[in-house]
Amino acid sequence: MTLRNLLYSVYERRLTAKLAGKPVPRHVGVMCDGNRRWAKEMGYVDPNDGHRVGAAKIKHVLGWCDQAGIGHVTLYLLATDNLRRPASELDPLLQIIEDLVVELAEEGNPWRLRMVGSLDLLPAQTAAALKAAEERTRDRTGGAQVNIAVGYGGRREITDAVRSLLLEHAASGGTIEELAEVLDVEHIAEHLYTRGQPDPDLVIRTSGEQRLSGFMLWQSAHSEFYFCELNWPDFRHIDFLRALRSYATRQRRFGS
Repeated sequence: MTLRNLLYSVYERRLTAKLAGKPVPRHVGVMCDGNRRWAKEMGYVDPNDGHRVGAAKIKHVLGWCDQAGIGHVTLYLLATDNLRRPASELDPLLQIIEDLVVELAEEGNPWRLRMVGSLDLLPAQTAAALKAAEERTRDRTGGAQVNIAVGYGGRREITDAVRSLLLEHAASGGTIEELAEVLDVEHIAEHLYTRGQPDPDLVIRTSGEQRLSGFMLWQSAHSEFYFCELNWPDFRHIDFLRALRSYATRQRRFGS
C-alpha cells in the first residue's frame, strides 16, 4: 500500500467514525455532473468516454448509500434539455444509460429501480429496456430504492402531476370548481413521479456548479444542498462521507 493510499484509508475511517450516531438522510438526490468536462480535462476526444467512466461510478455510490443506511436515491442522469444534443453525442449516451440500468437490474444486485422522467421522449427501444429493468427489480427489498431520472425535467414533472390530477378528478365526475375548492399541495404530491417516497433530505451536485438545473423542483423545497468541486468520475467515497458529514451538522428548520 502506498503512503497516499494509507493516508486515504486512515482519513476514510476517521470520517466514518465521526458519522456514527449522526442523522442520516432518508433520501439523497445525486446530480452526476461533469462527465464531459472530465473527459476533456483527461485528454479524451470523445466526451462519451467521460459518461462511460461516470456510469461505472454509479454502482459504487449505490453501495456507499446502502452502507450508510440511505433508503432512497435519485440519480439525475439525463435532463429533457439534454435531449437537444446532437445525435452523434446523444445516441451513445442513451446507450450508456441503458447499459447501466440493465447492469443494475442484474441478479445479485439489491436495488429496486424506478424510472422517473418522460420515457415517451426517448427512443422506443431505450424506453422499453428501462421499463423492463424496472419491472425486473420490482420485488427487491435488500438495498436502496433507486430512482433513475432520464428524460427528466422538474417543470415537466409538475405539469404531468397536475395533468394526472385533473384527469383523475374528471374521471370521477368532479368539476374544476370542486377541485379548486379542495386543492392543496398534497394532491399534487400524490401525482409526482416520486409519489409515496420521502422528499430528498440531501441533494449532492458535482462539477462545482451551484444550481438545480430543473432537478426535483417540487421535492427539494426543504432539501439541504452539497456542492462538490470534483467532476463526477472523480467523486470518491471520502467526498460522499464529507457530504454526509455536512448534512449531519446542519440544523433543519423546514421554514420554522
